[in-house]
Amino acid sequence: QVQLVESGGGLVQAGGSLRLFCTASGGAFSTYAMGWFRQAPGKERELIGAITKSGGSTYYADSVKDRFTISRDNAKNTVYLQIYSLKPEDTAVYYCGADPILHTLVVVTTDKDKDLEFWGQGTRVTVSS
Repeated sequence: QVQLVESGGGLVQAGGSLRLFCTASGGAFSTYAMGWFRQAPGKERELIGAITKSGGSTYYADSVKDRFTISRDNAKNTVYLQIYSLKPEDTAVYYCGADPILHTLVVVTTDKDKDLEFWGQGTRVTVSS
């Protein structure tokens, strides 16, 4: 059983940057593709992007492609989300997820028949204007 713990959230000013962390324990981290998601107040959870098991490839949702960077360090069992030029509309709870199949991470928020093997509990990011 893999446990995912997000950290790094908090209150930040618009225009700033933030790095979120998702650390895994209890399983073989490198056998999972990883994804980052967010859920803003009153909205559905949305995909930010995903990264392959090796970290060699990433996929980003079109809405966030320019300001978000996902990376991972398999030696540290950690996946990162770097956010640049934060905007008030980035205020949300940010979640990481793990699944052996990258495609599942990409479609889980739009395909109700899909779910990830593991989700973290989320870390809250609040961006003040």
